Amino acid sequence: MPAVSKGDGMRGLAVFISDIRNCKSKEAEIKRINKELANIRSKFKGDKALDGYSKKKYVCKLLFIFLLGHDIDFGHMEAVNLLSSNKYTEKQIGYLFISVLVNSNSELIRLINNAIKNDLASRNPTFMCLALHCIANVGSREMGEAFAADIPRILVAGDSMDSVKQSAALCLLRLYKASPDLVPMGEWTARVVHLLNDQHMGVVTAAVSLITCLCKKNPDDFKTCISLAVSRLSRIVSSASTDLQDYTYYFVPAPWLSVKLLRLLQCYPPPEDAAVKGRLVECLETVLNKAQEPPKSKKVQHSNAKNAILFETISLIIHYDSEPNLLVRACNQLGQFLQHRETNLRYLALESMCTLASSEFSHEAVKTHIDTVINALKTERDVSVRQRAADLLYAMCDRSNAKQIVSEMLRYLETADYAIREEIVLKVAILAEKYAVDYSWYVDTILNLIRIAGDYVSEEVWYRVLQIVTNRDDVQGYAAKTVFEALQAPACHENMVKVGGYILGEFGNLIAGDPRSSPPVQFSLLHSKFHLCSVATRALLLSTYIKFINLFPETKATIQGVLRAGSQLRNADVELQQRAVEYLTLSSVASTDVLATVLEEMPPFPERESSILAKLKRKKGPGAASALDDGRRDPSSNDINGGVEPTPSTVSTPSPSADLLGLRAAPPPAAPPASAGAGNLLVDVFDGPAAQPSLGPTPEEAFLSESWERWGRGMRTGAHPGHPVPLPLPPRFVCKNNGVLFENQLLQIGVKSEFRQNLGRMYLFYGNKTSVQFQNFSPTVVHPGDLQTHILSGLGQPPTKRVAAQVDGGAQVQQVLNIECLRDFLTPPLLSVRFRYGGAPQALTLKLPVTINKFFQPTEMAAQDFFQRWKQLSLPQQEAQKIFKANHPMDAEVTKAKLLGFGSALLDNVDPNPENFVGAGIIQTKALQVGCLLRLEPNAQAQMYRLTLRTSKESVSRHLCELLAQQF
Repeated sequence: MPAVSKGDGMRGLAVFISDIRNCKSKEAEIKRINKELANIRSKFKGDKALDGYSKKKYVCKLLFIFLLGHDIDFGHMEAVNLLSSNKYTEKQIGYLFISVLVNSNSELIRLINNAIKNDLASRNPTFMCLALHCIANVGSREMGEAFAADIPRILVAGDSMDSVKQSAALCLLRLYKASPDLVPMGEWTARVVHLLNDQHMGVVTAAVSLITCLCKKNPDDFKTCISLAVSRLSRIVSSASTDLQDYTYYFVPAPWLSVKLLRLLQCYPPPEDAAVKGRLVECLETVLNKAQEPPKSKKVQHSNAKNAILFETISLIIHYDSEPNLLVRACNQLGQFLQHRETNLRYLALESMCTLASSEFSHEAVKTHIDTVINALKTERDVSVRQRAADLLYAMCDRSNAKQIVSEMLRYLETADYAIREEIVLKVAILAEKYAVDYSWYVDTILNLIRIAGDYVSEEVWYRVLQIVTNRDDVQGYAAKTVFEALQAPACHENMVKVGGYILGEFGNLIAGDPRSSPPVQFSLLHSKFHLCSVATRALLLSTYIKFINLFPETKATIQGVLRAGSQLRNADVELQQRAVEYLTLSSVASTDVLATVLEEMPPFPERESSILAKLKRKKGPGAASALDDGRRDPSSNDINGGVEPTPSTVSTPSPSADLLGLRAAPPPAAPPASAGAGNLLVDVFDGPAAQPSLGPTPEEAFLSESWERWGRGMRTGAHPGHPVPLPLPPRFVCKNNGVLFENQLLQIGVKSEFRQNLGRMYLFYGNKTSVQFQNFSPTVVHPGDLQTHILSGLGQPPTKRVAAQVDGGAQVQQVLNIECLRDFLTPPLLSVRFRYGGAPQALTLKLPVTINKFFQPTEMAAQDFFQRWKQLSLPQQEAQKIFKANHPMDAEVTKAKLLGFGSALLDNVDPNPENFVGAGIIQTKALQVGCLLRLEPNAQAQMYRLTLRTSKESVSRHLCELLAQQF
């Protein structure tokens, strides 16, 4: 870079910066800036032409003012004029101003392009570098179209200086990332690859970055780079630190270039040429050998550079997966890092060993470190390291160590961080299922899992144990005995009650011979849990009771008494009421033979891939699917428990209460029954081939309704009759509780609501706008799908304001809707209004203004508490972010009112930028509380918002983000 003369010091700029720094208040700073802007504007508009130095000085001041956060709306033309200067400092300031302030859609782009074109053609290396930097910084498509053809020519030209080649390579990389279609590399490919042989290490480093990006799209075109990359890597690895003095970093020769070359080689399979492959293996062995040598410096920079090369080397060895000796050596080297004092090294070692565990060559070597990994799981202070240790235990598990690993993971689960408990539960369930040496151990493990972490045991987990017990005759008696003993605990999780209800209802007769588990004892034990359970579990237990009448006739009178009780026949929940009525009638009028037919034992479930494994893949994300797929074959498994090729599940599990009798649709074709022999445990009824989307009921639904399918084949009862397509909910009701919900020429529906914690009350006002009376007026609340398991809403009328079936012309009637939020939900309940007007039937279906944010309780937090909680909610699935253009005028007071109406508390003096809005609150449901933090960043200049929400539940984050983004 040319030297800056003493006269280029720009004393005026220094004085201005000093004045700004000496300002005592924000007002004083703004006053000084406005004064300077007025002075600069007058100078630019004056009659006297400014020299280059003055233009440079004033443009610099404008740039500084912009960097302080103030808008600059003039001076762009003067900056463009500086580009034509022959002085380096003036040209540099011009390019700097353009790179920072000029928009890619500016009208000045053509003038700038002409100046850049002149500098590129000048053959002055300094000016060429400035022009290339500007192209890369702006990176607009118009600039790409103008210079994409010229830059490759500059890059490979024999007379280009090394600094120009470096800049050209990085500029081309920037344009390629922005607009890949604008970079034609066909004719330049071979010459660009040849840059790997360049004498200048800076050129090689830039060229490797460019080639790595290009070869990912066209690997065959750049295949010749393999031998050149190996050759260059060999020269670096075998060199001493004194050979590459300009590129040696704390006694490590060219560490950044080495890492880039190793990453480039990971884009291709192992070299086919034996000589090249031998040279590469020698390089990799040299890196592993150097890792064993004592450090040449005690400074952390030395170890960081050395370890960066080592870990990239191990990544390449794992990628090739063809050299058993190197894989084992890599595993041993990583094993040394497992007890290193540096947390980051332990984390990286565990992460790399997870991948090594999937290789047939290194799996046994990884298993030798099991004790160290278990100790890390118990003693590590960093939760991310503990999570990687759990991942590694999962990856190294096979039939020989399954019991030990499952036992340790269960022990860890009792104290595990809440953020990873569900993932640990899924892994334990998969391992217990996959490597079960006997089914009794599997049953014991899953029941223990429910006991330890019942809140985190998803439906997929306990569904699986029911399927396996149903399909295995030899474990049914043991399962009934074990679950009976588990239910005797004073505190019993609801999932345990579900499993117990199903298994005892099907196989309770297998343990009925023991006086300690006689039929009355079994019924009494289950019924003692009834009043503590949710509606779905009570529904399952009612089905268990009717099964008991078939299995144990001596319990018939007792069970009929329970079904006949007023709390069942007049239950507020329509499903429980309907079950009680129908089960009581069935037990009273049906003969023994009919009961035996209707309530016979469930048939075996068809075998498909495990939905637990599919759920774990979805939870880990698409990038982790290969790590979860068992790429190696366990030689001791004999393909009994792990022989199914996994396919991601795309079928959701139906709600247990979605269909009382299972009669809404014809039953799916019967699948062939499971083999009675040693079946594959990684099979499931939930995740079948994509060509068969109708997979039949879940085990719980099947248990509740399969028998009724045969008994009531001719019946067709739907919980919700067909309704018109619901009208969309007006967005304003997300942040408002009152207003007109619907209006046409006949009817007006108004709403007024209030919410507190997980409860709400909504007043609905129906106004007849005509002079004709409405007949058969009937409003009904509808819960689509399984919404009733998430939110309860029932219409109640005070005695003085009961809605009659007739609404006179011009009259208004009122109804009251009581609401209880049980769990988080995505879709609101529906309001169906039916009536007759002039003899013609009218039907209308609306979405009620009940969204999840209505149960928001605002929470005041100090700045320190907010940021601490913000960091805790740092998992990718806990954050939802949306950048969107403003659809309404950006008014701060309106925005504040909308955020308050949304339900969150607005926190002052938390965000460093006073223009931003920060809020906090808690979603209150009956089942759980979901903490929520939000940050809204308006950009008035661009007329855009960035909204970020972090909650403790992924679905809530996404849904709240979508709801709130609609308001702006």
